[in-house]
Amino acid sequence: MKRVPTFAYHRLLTLVWMSIVLGGCTGPGMQKPEATDDDGGRSLREHASQMLAEGQKIFRFDTFGSEAFWGGSVKLHQAIAGAALGGVGPGLSPKQALELGLKVDVTALPKALGDVIQAAAKDSAKTGKGPLDDPGVTLALLKANAIVGVTGFFANDGKTLTSAGIQCALCHSTVDDALLPGIGRRLDGWPNRDLNIGAIVATAPDLSAYTRMLQVDEATVKKVLNSWGPGKFDAELNLDGKAFRPDGKSAATLNPAAFGLAGVNNHTWTGAWGTVSYWNAYVANLEMHGLGNFYDPRLDDAAKYPVAARTRQGHKQDADDRITAKLPALHYYQLSLPVPKPPSGAFDATAAPRGEALFRGKAKCATCHVPPLFTEPGWNLHKAEEIGIDDFQAKRAPDDRYRTASLRALWDMKKIHKGGFYHDGRFATLREVVDHYDRHFQIRMSEQEKNDLVEYLKSI
Repeated sequence: MKRVPTFAYHRLLTLVWMSIVLGGCTGPGMQKPEATDDDGGRSLREHASQMLAEGQKIFRFDTFGSEAFWGGSVKLHQAIAGAALGGVGPGLSPKQALELGLKVDVTALPKALGDVIQAAAKDSAKTGKGPLDDPGVTLALLKANAIVGVTGFFANDGKTLTSAGIQCALCHSTVDDALLPGIGRRLDGWPNRDLNIGAIVATAPDLSAYTRMLQVDEATVKKVLNSWGPGKFDAELNLDGKAFRPDGKSAATLNPAAFGLAGVNNHTWTGAWGTVSYWNAYVANLEMHGLGNFYDPRLDDAAKYPVAARTRQGHKQDADDRITAKLPALHYYQLSLPVPKPPSGAFDATAAPRGEALFRGKAKCATCHVPPLFTEPGWNLHKAEEIGIDDFQAKRAPDDRYRTASLRALWDMKKIHKGGFYHDGRFATLREVVDHYDRHFQIRMSEQEKNDLVEYLKSI
């Protein structure tokens, strides 16, 4: 037998050893090892847990220093307290607060206060008066940090309300009404379609910040604010000053949901503003009036954004920045919020599969609403003529386009989609939306097909 050269022998051994190792790594029963404490796995999990907790806290409770505006400038806290408690006017009772769409977190209520509210609701129904008519109870709710999206600041051993700030949760959370209508457990990410933010702001004693910004009188500011109605807010009034549409209707748009945003680009009603992180910075700085830094040179366009250009809103700088450092965790938490699943009986389970076939086929819905995102992966924007509606709201955005709405929780018309569909609620029901596209794209669906498609939409 011929002797194998030494170098060749060692090479052979190396190849055999590599084949054994690689074969073991790629065997059929191989499973990818889980991250362990010594390879960064623990730090990754700890980071995710920390970001989630911080983001939830910011979303629910952080005012970003907005009390400097809502308390210091417009003095909204004085209208809440009322003259009898150191403010002005009659004050805001819990009953009025609930009628304006403010929500109460039942888990934050001290038991005694919860018992008082529950008993008061019964007494009020009998006598017409009770603790729910007392602004003092509203202040007690603020002290307990129980009014969703609003923080009260107190002095004089908690006796005097000195300011008020707002949080993301004000517009983008509601409650499950577990105790009473408007009082229950938090539902983060669900839009508050009951909240009449315009009417609330209109009660503020000092609206000069708005009259100066918009260069109109106080009566005009109040007219605009009161035109919004429940569940709506005009996030671009401070940019272009367009308070009303050409048809005379309010330019305000519906509060959007803040859940199901993971993977969705251009998440606002209209296009090219930016992603979730952009809009968080925009709203925290320019709508909530928090203390922070914000940059967008597009707002220097005096022809399109005369108010923003004149007031330099695209170049906001506050030395005491209470926003920027919180944007990552806030973004993380929002992207974690899942889409609420339809409860049993929310849709016709027999019709929904037929509707899905239509959605993906004849109706061509999936061309733009691509499952499972139900919007386009990528640039999800369209001109108004493409979707068959007017371009008023689209032209208020940098790209003059509408975003393809991600179809989320369409089964819920009592909370999530109360007020209708599209940016301004122009379609009251899903059937109206289906009818619109059937006409616009000349699909010519039968009545049965339209009903089946609606049932599928409700099942998403």
